[in-house]
Amino acid sequence: MKQYKALLVCSLLAMAGCQKVDDPFVDRVVAPVLVVIDNATGDGGGMTGEPVVSQKVAGPVTLAVKIYELDKSGILDYKVGIDSIPVTSLAIKLTKRDGTALGELKTDGAGKASISKTWAELGVAEPKAGSSVSLTWRGEYKGQAFARLSRVQAIN
Repeated sequence: MKQYKALLVCSLLAMAGCQKVDDPFVDRVVAPVLVVIDNATGDGGGMTGEPVVSQKVAGPVTLAVKIYELDKSGILDYKVGIDSIPVTSLAIKLTKRDGTALGELKTDGAGKASISKTWAELGVAEPKAGSSVSLTWRGEYKGQAFARLSRVQAIN
């Protein structure tokens, strides 16, 4: 009987020590959508912290994103997996990292939104190879705000 009491006490102590503790330094929220930066070096999606889009010094700068909702209902079935569903008619705001507004866009039927600007409109008066502008794509989906960072860089 003493062994059972000792086992019970040890079990209660172990359970008391397993309380969930929130991370005090980083408030993490799962993004409601997947934002893929078009024509970015690398994948342009979730595997790159700040995707970079290379654009020629001469000519317009074209920037585009594709926005998807991820259907994870088939995640445990290898024949189904995760499905990417384009988010249509979603309002997106494109800003420079300092908050300067560059434009408001809306996704089309394929979940894509694009904008064309000059380097001067991006704040680069005399672009040369290596000039870059840090960008933020912002929106709200199903009541949850999201932001995606990217950068555009000038090439010859």
